[in-house]
Amino acid sequence: MADTMAQQRGAQHGATSPGDDGEPRRDFLKLVAGSFAAVGVGAMAWPFIASMNPARDVLALSTTEVDLSPIAVGSAVTVVWRGKPVFVRNRTAEEVQAARAAPLSQLPDPQADQARVMRDPWLIVVGICTHLGCVPLGQKPTDPRGDYGGWFCPCHGSHYDTSGRIRKGPAPANLVVPEYAFTSDTQIRIG
Repeated sequence: MADTMAQQRGAQHGATSPGDDGEPRRDFLKLVAGSFAAVGVGAMAWPFIASMNPARDVLALSTTEVDLSPIAVGSAVTVVWRGKPVFVRNRTAEEVQAARAAPLSQLPDPQADQARVMRDPWLIVVGICTHLGCVPLGQKPTDPRGDYGGWFCPCHGSHYDTSGRIRKGPAPANLVVPEYAFTSDTQIRIG
């Protein structure tokens, strides 16, 4: 009886008997409580993380389809992709030849014309000057096209050739070629 009373007193004060497995039980309870806490934090954070995904209207603007059939040889159109103007030009044979004849050693940002186009005579570039973000002139037949027949940025005098490469002026780089693909002979998808 004295042993039984001693065990009861020991249990009241946190002592365990030799056969009691309190330590593994405590570890299991800590593991379960931690797991529930992690799941709870994840459940609370998920709506916040999901709100960072782009909206459906933004995803719809991520690509732009362009019909090339109405663009006559020697002319160009401007389309909007992701809020930026994109120049689509149907170059003449002379424009293609002039772009290919330019020596790469004379270009501030050397890049071959063949590396900038997928199919001749089509040139697709983002119409934003690489100097300060202006929109260069050269899309309309009446626009000045600079010294190299491509585009001219009147803000600070950058001249681009018929491949959209910087030839003269303060712009540090060529006009950017966006990611695009031909979906047919007369259709492209930008983006």
